[in-house]
Amino acid sequence: MVHSYLKKSAMLLSLAAAVMVAEEVRADQAADSQAVAGQEATSVTVAQESSASPEALLQVSETPVQEQSPEVTVLAEPVQEEAVKPPVEGQRVDMRILATTDLHTNLVNYDYYQDMQVETLGLAKTAVLMEEALAENSNVVIVDSGDTIQGTPLGTYKAVVDPVKEGEEHPMFAAFKELNYDGAALGNHEFNYGLDYLRRIVASSKVPLLNANVLDAQTKEHLFTPYVIVPKAFKDSEGQLVTVNVGLTGIVPPQIMNWDRAHLEGKVIALDAVQAVTELVPQMRKAGADVIVVMSHSGIGDDTYLVGEENIGYQLAGIPGVDAVATGHSHANFPSGTGNGFYAKIKGVDDVNGKINGIPVTMAGKYGDHLGIMDLKLHYTKGAWQVEESGTVLRKIDTKSTKADERILNLAKEVHEATIRYVRQEVGQTPTPIHSYFSLVQDDPSVQIVNQAQMWYAKQVLEGTPDGDLPLLSAAAPFKAGARNDPNAYTDMKAGPLAIKNVADLYVFDNTVALLKITGAQLKEWLEMSAGQFNQVDPTKTESQNIINTSFRTYNFDVIDGVTYELDITQPNKYSVGAELVNPTANRVRNLRYQGQEVADDQLFMVVTNNYRASGPFPGVKDAQENRLLNLQNRQALIDYIIAEKTIDARPNQNWTFADTINGLDLRFLTSLKGQEHLASNPAISFVGISEALEGFGEYRYHYSPVLQPEQPVQPGQPAQSEQPAQPEVTPLTPAKPAKVETVKGPQVLSYQSAQTFQKVASSQPQVKEQAAAGQLPKTGSEQSLWMSFGLVLLGLLPKALVKGKQEQE
Repeated sequence: MVHSYLKKSAMLLSLAAAVMVAEEVRADQAADSQAVAGQEATSVTVAQESSASPEALLQVSETPVQEQSPEVTVLAEPVQEEAVKPPVEGQRVDMRILATTDLHTNLVNYDYYQDMQVETLGLAKTAVLMEEALAENSNVVIVDSGDTIQGTPLGTYKAVVDPVKEGEEHPMFAAFKELNYDGAALGNHEFNYGLDYLRRIVASSKVPLLNANVLDAQTKEHLFTPYVIVPKAFKDSEGQLVTVNVGLTGIVPPQIMNWDRAHLEGKVIALDAVQAVTELVPQMRKAGADVIVVMSHSGIGDDTYLVGEENIGYQLAGIPGVDAVATGHSHANFPSGTGNGFYAKIKGVDDVNGKINGIPVTMAGKYGDHLGIMDLKLHYTKGAWQVEESGTVLRKIDTKSTKADERILNLAKEVHEATIRYVRQEVGQTPTPIHSYFSLVQDDPSVQIVNQAQMWYAKQVLEGTPDGDLPLLSAAAPFKAGARNDPNAYTDMKAGPLAIKNVADLYVFDNTVALLKITGAQLKEWLEMSAGQFNQVDPTKTESQNIINTSFRTYNFDVIDGVTYELDITQPNKYSVGAELVNPTANRVRNLRYQGQEVADDQLFMVVTNNYRASGPFPGVKDAQENRLLNLQNRQALIDYIIAEKTIDARPNQNWTFADTINGLDLRFLTSLKGQEHLASNPAISFVGISEALEGFGEYRYHYSPVLQPEQPVQPGQPAQSEQPAQPEVTPLTPAKPAKVETVKGPQVLSYQSAQTFQKVASSQPQVKEQAAAGQLPKTGSEQSLWMSFGLVLLGLLPKALVKGKQEQE
């Protein structure tokens, strides 16, 4: 006890010293605002259900913050009484909340898919904005709204190749600690790697990771810490330090029970997020919270509320007692500051000042490209802090500058360089280019190769089982097709070597393989839903018509290989983007055939897809006779396929096309200007001009013509048709062999004995090891300095529907 007393005294004296020099150095201003939350020593806990006064609830505990039971609120060490006074009537404080969201392991400014430094993303870039905001006002609370540990090869590396061990801090949360974050919410992608991995991450994080609406299925208790109350030492309008107790909580969409069913079914319960927060707020106030901030991994949605819906940021901002909401999940920006943003038309939304229902709200984009700043003017009156005024701004990182936070670059150096070595491992060859510029208007190589790999894997899984004799199909969608109006969000690979970075670029999501048994009638409805990618066109119109429905997410545009079919887009969509039947008599899918014969309604098929589709609301899918989830990532199946085949011919087989009802029409679509480089090999496409609406995009025309037979596939071992810069030498890799499985009715999780193909770390190879010892990284297609090699991380490009009721990957 004496030791503990001395330890506390030393810390308190150190804090007092920091306060005394706060006026002289800006860095010390930051210390003033973060000193309370930054203490790592003794914690103070508050039992949620106690009816005692906040003062009576304070009790000393030696338990570290993240080892607390989920049913306790964790507070930081109180500051020295002489340094920080309790609030008095009339006192005023300007409080600032800094918010990030959907970082998706973009720790540094580096695109691992393109293997190059970029300046458009990364927490190390966002941290520069944080320092600037802190210099303007040191009274800050820093929060994040989730989707942090998945999304780039760095996330995959720390989850699959070199998994975070017990007691090891995940690099993303180590960065949060370095930047003095006060708390972070769990997003839906935090659950992608299973509960055991997530528990390990949460236990080692020195920043509270919070969730209020996920319960243990057996005990019905919160699975994670539902909220924390952080006493912040803020300066008032007169420069005096005063304590403001900031309550933080977080939520995740209950749809995680569908998206990660294989990991969560029978283990957890996901509550409606609005109801969970509504119930929690009075408890937080009773425990002493002066200001309550909700970190919402949920889109803003709209002013209509349905219990259990996905995007409810609007409703959270209307809960009594909530003072600010930091949203995420949709990868959108709020506020626009102009009044012309996506959400501006919704009643109660102030898109200029960043308020919803009078409460400050922000959504800070994705991958660290923006920082949300919410300013609250607090007035202590009638014994409580009240928010008198508030407003929100969104700041974008400087994409023209190479400036990044050195603390984050240094912290990320080891894992960043290991990730680069990982993604540069060669797995095979492609004799032809693979790109996705035209993937929304014709059969496409970036989708073809995924379907080929899934079919290859599923055949081995089903061999010898009762379902092994059924027709086997494969469903895949274009994941990188210009989502979020990003002209760089496309796959573009030259002919030549294929490395893991290329595979990650082809399959950006950490999905797992799923097998479905469906009928021919269900197959047709599945394709009718996918056909929602296209606008209805008028066959009598001579003017140009836009062919792409931009409200339909491209990752929902499934191309199903193994059958042939046509899409008649002069017909209306049968289903809405939310999978609701809107035109019962519509019939876009025509001439659906298997091996040249018309598909019968009662004909049975096995379809290999991913867990996201298998768990979702797609017509035809949701009524599958059998639904099996396999414990293998689709990306790993793709890697194993390329390794086994060595040379991959991904030229599309033209199994789908538009019906001849569009013959002669002037049909237009937008894609990246870089698509012009591939026009010679795509005769159905012509370039019209540069888009005036979207920077980096061009307008193209689609010309209908009867489907041409694809060229004969290039045989394995045939030399590539174009040159590719030399790649680092790597040890050849061996694909894993799938385990045989038995047919099982209903949703079933099946095991897969992985050979851990990529446990061969590149640093064990002589060339790489020698370069590492010299402080260098293996060279890739372009010259890069060592500084660039630990620049900033990249994306995961996960789209996110802004339309209500639509299932989301983000």
